[in-house]
Amino acid sequence: MLTAIYKSTKKEQTYLFVKQRDDFTDVPEALMAMFGKPSLVTIVNLQTKEKLGFADIDKVRESLLEQGFYLQLPPPKEDLLAEHKAANKAAN
Repeated sequence: MLTAIYKSTKKEQTYLFVKQRDDFTDVPEALMAMFGKPSLVTIVNLQTKEKLGFADIDKVRESLLEQGFYLQLPPPKEDLLAEHKAANKAAN
């Protein structure tokens, strides 16, 4: 299963996986407007891969088969202050 991966020009660390290069017909218009102009990063064969960098490969495959696309959002930002406060409360 070949997959084209695009990065967003509007949202940092946001990637869109589609089944065919330059075919965004399955992607909702609202999502494309938020995503901005897609910039091709690479084309990957998911059948030969066991894992991807930050996305769960099984979820990517399933989403591509069911929806025709997969949107990878950036990981949540760490809130070190909240973690520190929680650790202090637990210690007291």
